[in-house]
Amino acid sequence: MPEPAWCSPSTVLPGRHLSELAEQAVRCTADCCGADATVTEPGADSVRAGRAGPVAVTHPDLASVVTAQLRSGAGPIPEAIATGEPVGADDLLHEQRWPEFRARALDSGVRAAVTLPFPRAGLTVVLSLYSFRSGTLTPAACGPARALGELASTCLVRDERYRAALAEIDQLGTALRTRPVVDQASGIVMHVLGCGADDAFAILRRISQHSNEKLADVAAEVVRRRGRGLEKELSTLAT
Repeated sequence: MPEPAWCSPSTVLPGRHLSELAEQAVRCTADCCGADATVTEPGADSVRAGRAGPVAVTHPDLASVVTAQLRSGAGPIPEAIATGEPVGADDLLHEQRWPEFRARALDSGVRAAVTLPFPRAGLTVVLSLYSFRSGTLTPAACGPARALGELASTCLVRDERYRAALAEIDQLGTALRTRPVVDQASGIVMHVLGCGADDAFAILRRISQHSNEKLADVAAEVVRRRGRGLEKELSTLAT
C-alpha cells in the first residue's frame, strides 16, 4: 500500500491533507457514502466561536451538514471535540439530538453517521463518516478509518511544528541580520545622550513603538542621520 501523501515532509496546507484523509476514509469503510474532515483547536468552545480550521468534504451536499454544526455549536463534531470520544448516530431518522444537523443530514439522504476525534498537542482532527443505510457504521467497520485519522493527525502536528520551526529560524535570521545596525544606532544614542547601552536600546525600542515602525528601520534611520537632528527627540524620550 503506498504511503499517504500527508506522510511525506511538505509545506502543503492542512486542507489538502484533510481532503486526502476524507477520501481515503470513504474508500476503506464499507457502506460509507461520504466523509468530512476538519481541524481545530482543542475544546468545543473554539468550534462554537466559529474558529474551526479548514474543512474538507467528499461531496458538496456534506458542506451544509458541517456548516450547520459549526454555526450552531451542536452536532457530532462539537460533541466529539468536547468529549474526545467517538460520537455515533445509528439511525438519524429516529435521532432526537442535534435537530439542525439531523435535518441537514436527512436532506442529503444520510441515515447513519459516526464522528471520530483525534486530539493532539495544539489541535484536534475530526473525521465524520456517513452512510445511506442505518446501523452500518459499526466500530469494526470504522477501524481502518480510525487508523488513517490517527496517522493524519500525527502528521499534521508534525507539519505544524515544522512550519513553526521555519518561522522561528526566519525570525532568528532577521534578528542576526539587523543586530549590527541596532548596535550601531545604540552607540550613536549613547554618544548623543551620554547614557548606557541598556538605556540606549530602550530608547530605540520606545521610538519604534511610538512610530509603529520596526526597530531595525528606526535604527537604520538613526545610523543614516548619525544622530543629527535627533538630539531633542532622544532627550525627550530619555526623561
